[in-house]
Amino acid sequence: MLNNINNRTIYIFLAVLLVMLVVISAGVGAVYMPAGEIIDIVLNYTGIKASAVNPVHEGLFFQIRLPRTFMCFIVGAALSVSGAVMQSLFRNPIVEPGLVGTSAGAALGASFIFVFGKLDIFRNMAFMGDLLMPLVAFAGGLAATFIVYSFSSSFGKVNAATMILAGIAVNAMAAGGTGFLAYIARDPQARSITFWSLGTFSGADWKGVLIVLTVSVACIITLAGFAKQLNAIQLGDSEANYLGINVERMKIQIILVNTLLVSVATSMVGVISFVGLVVPHLLRILKGSDNRYLITGSALLGAVVMITVDMLCRIIIAPAEMPIGIITAFVGAPVFLWLLYRNRNSARKGGFYA
Repeated sequence: MLNNINNRTIYIFLAVLLVMLVVISAGVGAVYMPAGEIIDIVLNYTGIKASAVNPVHEGLFFQIRLPRTFMCFIVGAALSVSGAVMQSLFRNPIVEPGLVGTSAGAALGASFIFVFGKLDIFRNMAFMGDLLMPLVAFAGGLAATFIVYSFSSSFGKVNAATMILAGIAVNAMAAGGTGFLAYIARDPQARSITFWSLGTFSGADWKGVLIVLTVSVACIITLAGFAKQLNAIQLGDSEANYLGINVERMKIQIILVNTLLVSVATSMVGVISFVGLVVPHLLRILKGSDNRYLITGSALLGAVVMITVDMLCRIIIAPAEMPIGIITAFVGAPVFLWLLYRNRNSARKGGFYA
């Protein structure tokens, strides 16, 4: 661990790296835009300096590239913070939103709107506008998460093996439901569900960015407020109760906020696995498990990782685009297996791995 490096130094490094990647990401794609052209477009748009810019590139930058980059930023931060909080809450390093059914449940809810969104019952909810899908996704993610939690929790302690098995079962049911909806859907809807289930930022727009940003900022700030309690719960539920923490109420509050965070992100960009697993673990290796550092660090590093992976998706098979979930699965699955191997004899260890 790099205990001699203070948290502020890590934050500054990640923030600078993030700004650089935002600029690079805005220029990467089927149509390459160098940094100089991007600067000219921005200066011309703000009126600081009149420049001769390509109007097609200007529209591409502001309507496609920029909202996509910001969506990557926000979703990466949201999924990483979610993973960090869930790992601390369940005191297990192999937990992430996809494993406990949150993402699959949210995907099922969003797919339901894809297929049945034109029914009268949903037309009567037209006043909700773009919030309808995130709300239904939240309901699906919440149901899946509480099913897994209820099956894996006994005597105030979560059994990791039972949680993995329950997560497999809930994920299978949710995937089956999503597959059934894709089967009965019309061709355009089925293609949308199939592509979306692999994760994609291609449909990002400013409305979606605003919704995800609002929810994510509120949820991340709320979860950051639980950092000290999450540190205390690493000692065990009984010990945390002795310290004056209402553990059961805290768990319900965190699960609700965390599910909302993941569900809204999933409803906009689809299912993206393993980001919430890998990012917090990398930070723990670097600096330890203090959630006061981990939550902020996960938000920054998660945004860095997501923007980087999204750029790879646009480059690998350009001018076509690879679904982002494919790359995160190829990278995340081996890391997950390594964590299982490392955690195999965890009962002999203390602290976080106990």
